[in-house]
Amino acid sequence: MKALTVVPLQKGTAELSNVDDPPDADGPVLVETMAVGICGTDLEILSGAYGWAPPGKERLVLGHESLGRVLEAPDGGPVRSGDLVVGIVRRPDPVPCPNCAVGEWDFCRNGRYTERGIKEHDGYLSERYRITPEYVVKVAPSLGVLGVLLEPTSVVAKAWEQVDRIGGRAHWSPKTAVVTGAGPIGLLAALLGVQKSMEVHVIDRMTQGVKPDLVRALGAEYHTGAIADACPTPDVIIECTGVSALVLDAMEHVGSGGVVCLTGVSSGGREIAVDEGSLNRSMVLANEAVVGSVNANRRHYEAAADALANADHDWLEKVVSRKVPLERWQDALQRQPDDVKVVVELGAS
Repeated sequence: MKALTVVPLQKGTAELSNVDDPPDADGPVLVETMAVGICGTDLEILSGAYGWAPPGKERLVLGHESLGRVLEAPDGGPVRSGDLVVGIVRRPDPVPCPNCAVGEWDFCRNGRYTERGIKEHDGYLSERYRITPEYVVKVAPSLGVLGVLLEPTSVVAKAWEQVDRIGGRAHWSPKTAVVTGAGPIGLLAALLGVQKSMEVHVIDRMTQGVKPDLVRALGAEYHTGAIADACPTPDVIIECTGVSALVLDAMEHVGSGGVVCLTGVSSGGREIAVDEGSLNRSMVLANEAVVGSVNANRRHYEAAADALANADHDWLEKVVSRKVPLERWQDALQRQPDDVKVVVELGAS
């Protein structure tokens, strides 16, 4: 079968390869892949900056934002032939650590987890894959190819869960939220904020085009300036860019008792002057909290599936801005002005 593979840590090694059928050891559920989203992690792996091949192999099958249709499944299981499904990315470590032992593998303590398409386990950008039932999540049939958004939505579902858990240390009734970044993660974070009936403000650099339009279509407000100008002292800030200046802006301008959730990964190597004492003073005296959040476990995928099923599908169609056939996978890597989420299609949707 065909698959997009790469030699991790070696730039320019990506190719459309012929690979063996998925091994039975991966699980009894056989899935035909329909679409796979491309994200920043994939671009890092393709650039040679990241990634691990499975043990004993040179090449890694890419792809972790999946959508597929079940071809075979055990009788009496949670999925059956014909179901639309998404594969969970992370697997618990084999020890396991205390968190992995109770299904909280997104909080793995020893780093021995594996991730499909990223770390020591082939991904989903192949014509078929196998998986065990506990790591596959059903998608509402009405979503069709839009189900490919479930994995990135799971990331922000976890972020919102972290915000609510931390905010719940006291009386917690948040009304205003700021999301920094209007990429796929930022837009999906805004979607969940709107679904929570919050006043949502999204900050990005684009002054016109599809991103501002998508934000306004949600019923949220779009801004291009600083957080203080967009929404002074918001209850919640979800930072989705990893841009150092925006991270600091979020920490400095969240409201009293508020929560900042960092989901973007900074590249490092840039120094910014900051008054650490003033920042510390304001955060302590105002009971503010900052938390980092990455990856997701099964309940976050299930929450994401519910959020997408309840979203405006016409809006989601605009988030999936471009679809590229597997044979032209290189086109998915060429950024176009109106790109939001680009997906590679492998089968009929």
